[in-house]
Amino acid sequence: MSANPSPRSGSPFAGRRRCAIVGLGSRHELYQDGIEKTHAAHAQLVAVCDANAGRLELARRRSVQNGAAVPPGYAATDFERMLAETKPDTVIVTTTDSAHHDYIVRAMEAGCDVITEKPMTTDADKCRAILDTRRRTGRRCRVTFNYRYSPPRSQVKDILMSGEIGEVLSVDFHWLLNTHHGADYFRRWHSHKKNSGGLMVHKSTHHFDLVNWWLGAVPATVMATGERVFYTPAMARRLGLGGPHERCATCPEKSRCSFAMDLAANPGLKALYLDCEQHDGYFRDRCVFRGDIDIEDTMSVIVGYDNGVKLSYSLNAFNAWEGYTVAFNGTRGRLEHTIVESVYVNGTDTVQGGIADGGVSIRVIPLRGAARDVTPWTAVGDHGGGDRLMLEDIFLPQPAPDKYLRAADERAGAWSILVGIAANRSIATGAAQRISDLISGVPRPDYAPMPSRDQPLPMPPRV
Repeated sequence: MSANPSPRSGSPFAGRRRCAIVGLGSRHELYQDGIEKTHAAHAQLVAVCDANAGRLELARRRSVQNGAAVPPGYAATDFERMLAETKPDTVIVTTTDSAHHDYIVRAMEAGCDVITEKPMTTDADKCRAILDTRRRTGRRCRVTFNYRYSPPRSQVKDILMSGEIGEVLSVDFHWLLNTHHGADYFRRWHSHKKNSGGLMVHKSTHHFDLVNWWLGAVPATVMATGERVFYTPAMARRLGLGGPHERCATCPEKSRCSFAMDLAANPGLKALYLDCEQHDGYFRDRCVFRGDIDIEDTMSVIVGYDNGVKLSYSLNAFNAWEGYTVAFNGTRGRLEHTIVESVYVNGTDTVQGGIADGGVSIRVIPLRGAARDVTPWTAVGDHGGGDRLMLEDIFLPQPAPDKYLRAADERAGAWSILVGIAANRSIATGAAQRISDLISGVPRPDYAPMPSRDQPLPMPPRV
């Protein structure tokens, strides 16, 4: 497809950030709508790029629906031509995870800043390539950790910063995916580690980043176990099915399978995936019990931090409810926090990370004295309201000062994925992993000063 001319100086677009998006699956819609609607005064979409011609046209039609100028569409093979012809300031990367590094590096080498979806990438070599390119080119790389912006998670950071529970010594963190959202990872491209890094990288990078940021520390050692015990051919037979089969659309048992997905029944899924299969052969509704899946569905991890804190973490993808529980054990008390999330399936009109009614609790329990329940901070929208606040931080010309340091760059992106990468190696080898053996010299994020544990502590009061 040919490109439209770049806007001239003095046009209505002059002074706006010029953005291009590469990768046009469902997640890109957050950024397209943010640019073309909410933040149209500060940004413009000058190009879209994807390997699938059908999704290119969908993105262009979305611009029409948004009342915005229609950007030119480029095939993935024409990425450099897109950069040369449309001259974006910023490239937004929302491709499959394993391709993130390629577009991040090429964009920075072409003189563009980058905004990338998490995870920043999927293995240590790709991570090093991004860090080296960032250092060499001086371009900026933003990693969009929207969970930091969710008000209850920011509130947890606020309580920890207040010192109410003292210095944190250990963390217990357990994340549950239900059989709507959890199963969805086993249908899609995420079900192969070569694409996603597995759930330890694709999903848990959110969680490891939260802990890194909450603690203001960086991880040093990782020990993990993991296996696939539910989404297996054997489980399909135990559930009374004759499969597994290739996909739901052609499955002879779909009327009896509660995991079956009907792409044709959902307008969004139909347009984005079913109607676009002819261009690349990608099936969005593959059987969750297939034998070729190579990611785990139940994982446990112990992480040692450079400040001495120990994290005990688990992720399970076949639960009866979705959300998490986390507890921080400190020198002056304990902070407990739970969120129960609403049902979510990617690409539908359900809310990603939506919080169920009454699903948030925060409790502070001192070493001595009575516990107190804290009224949670609230917001609405995807990822518990975090997406809206994050987009404001990205696109507003002068975002408000943020004492929580929620904006994340390639340093935070690296430290979050390195926990999952080390966990994958530990699962494969049965041995503990040192992150410095995977990659050395990763700069510390702004939120993680050098650790110190030599300050005197007050004696807890008597009962």
